[in-house]
Amino acid sequence: MSKVDYIKALLDAGEIVDCALPDGGRLHIERPQPFICVYRMQEAKVDPGTQDLIAGQPSYLLFPTEPAGCKAATRALVATVDALSQMFGAVLVVELFVLPLPEDFDPEEGPPRPGFEIQASRRHAPVRTLEALEAAFLEQPWPGGEPSIRVAYKQHRAPEGCVSLLSAGLRKRQDVTDLAIGFRAIHRDLDGQVVLPVVLRELRRSLTNSLRQGFYAFAHTRARFRPIHYHELGQQEIEPLVWDVDRALADVGGSFDIILDATPVNSSAAWSRFRASRYEKTPEFHYRPLRHDPGTLKRRLYEVPLEQVDDPALHALFSDKRKELDSQIDLLGDRGTKRFLYGSLLVYGAPDDALIALARRITAEIAPRAQESGGGDTLDALAFVQIAEQELEHYRKEWPSLAARVEVRDNVPGLIVSNGHFLVGNKTKVSAGRVRATIAHEVGTHILTYYNGLAQPFQQLHAGLAGYEATQEGIAVLAEYLVGGLSRPRMRLLAGRVLAVAALVDGADFVETTRMLHADYGFSQRGAYTIAMRVHRSGGLTKDMVYLKGLKDLLHLLASSDLPFEDLLIGKFALSHLPLIAELRWRNILKKPKLLPHYLRDEDALKRLEGIRRGLSPLDLIEGHGK
Repeated sequence: MSKVDYIKALLDAGEIVDCALPDGGRLHIERPQPFICVYRMQEAKVDPGTQDLIAGQPSYLLFPTEPAGCKAATRALVATVDALSQMFGAVLVVELFVLPLPEDFDPEEGPPRPGFEIQASRRHAPVRTLEALEAAFLEQPWPGGEPSIRVAYKQHRAPEGCVSLLSAGLRKRQDVTDLAIGFRAIHRDLDGQVVLPVVLRELRRSLTNSLRQGFYAFAHTRARFRPIHYHELGQQEIEPLVWDVDRALADVGGSFDIILDATPVNSSAAWSRFRASRYEKTPEFHYRPLRHDPGTLKRRLYEVPLEQVDDPALHALFSDKRKELDSQIDLLGDRGTKRFLYGSLLVYGAPDDALIALARRITAEIAPRAQESGGGDTLDALAFVQIAEQELEHYRKEWPSLAARVEVRDNVPGLIVSNGHFLVGNKTKVSAGRVRATIAHEVGTHILTYYNGLAQPFQQLHAGLAGYEATQEGIAVLAEYLVGGLSRPRMRLLAGRVLAVAALVDGADFVETTRMLHADYGFSQRGAYTIAMRVHRSGGLTKDMVYLKGLKDLLHLLASSDLPFEDLLIGKFALSHLPLIAELRWRNILKKPKLLPHYLRDEDALKRLEGIRRGLSPLDLIEGHGK
């Protein structure tokens, strides 16, 4: 069987085509779709970096310029065009090439702006495709600012000095459309010899998205192919290196638990000393010994070959995670110092004026002595653990291999989910009226999203993508509301945490923070101590502001979009990553969540969710607010 017949057979069978051609050429088609990108290969020193832009497409042909390779590539292109046209009724061939800088370019005014020239046939111009490409080029965030765009109608579509890739016979066929798209080489320095890696990644991302939108328009107007979303046309094949990078980042992140490592192990004893000092002396807090040297963790982190990940969406997610891990490792080394607070601000941020104002309104709306709905009845740690275990057993019926467990610990204050396990402090007491809400928060959110993430192909979805905490805590607090357990004292507590973080950022010490919470906002001495301990731990941890912030942001998202609530539960990620998560879903790389919380089967919970879709603020979630 000839190579041409072999290519056709693979395409007809819907299999991956990956054929090496003479003189370094390559035909790669991940799956049959009615388009293919072509790049005429140049020597690396002549056109450095450009080939990397093309090799990230799901269907591409690297076209050699040497006679033998050129002849073989021409045959391969014709075979591909014929096969794809038979499948889809039409095929689009896009040649990509580099444009020279404009003659009036002045380097003293800064780097060149991005620019594009789209060459098309006037006779058979694919108008909708051209419009989609122009709109996409204008909408994308390009390095260097808004691009210049020119559409040129030419009989021969090709880089200057080159002949058309397609023969005259192919160009005349109604089922074949060809475009040539030139772009300025903003991914290189002005001498054209040094590739600018950050610009190259940004250019690849925006160019890839633009091409997908053009391909989508072509499919819907000229081919027998109807993708629902343009991201469906993206790569589904994952390069092996990605799994190595994902695993290595997860291994570094799994070497420590910043919340557990930053939390005192002697909070109960410290409270006794603080009370004995009549709340005038900051207690001494003790912490777990670190299991790893921060310097060694940093070295491991930057040995991860992230720069070699070509997929723009995955590179963006991994890059954000590496930045966060870098800052979190610094936090480990800075425990107990003033630098810890500065690092915490980098990772978790500080409350803005709007969030502080909301927190003050909540504390003003809710009386300091508001009672839980369950009265004074409480469950001790052992009784609460039994209920949590029963909840996990229900989920194990749906997923028998669910490995989550509940542990009572004497060195944990309160409740913590760590590495997919529920840790309960042995001194913990849970109000009877808060049990269902606490289970929905800890098990129905934190544990479920951990194991849903574990079922995804990337470990980052269970370890947590950068900035995931606000989204996680927002979902968890919203879950408390959906099960009817977001009590007035609970909302007041979340507001108090924001006010404590604001005081910390403004320079208040531990004693000043507890005094403010008690005297100005009516929290009990023990309640003020607990909030201050959480906020001032290890030198100042601003994470506690994310509960109310996450809830506020999530309510806005659900009211302003039609995003299915279930999509928030596929793993641990930030709301800012939703576009990338959605792209990976459309590309069939990420899956639906394996487990859904039980409250999504409850009619009352679903009615509350419908109300949120119509628009509610955190204050509206308070029982009795506005009555």
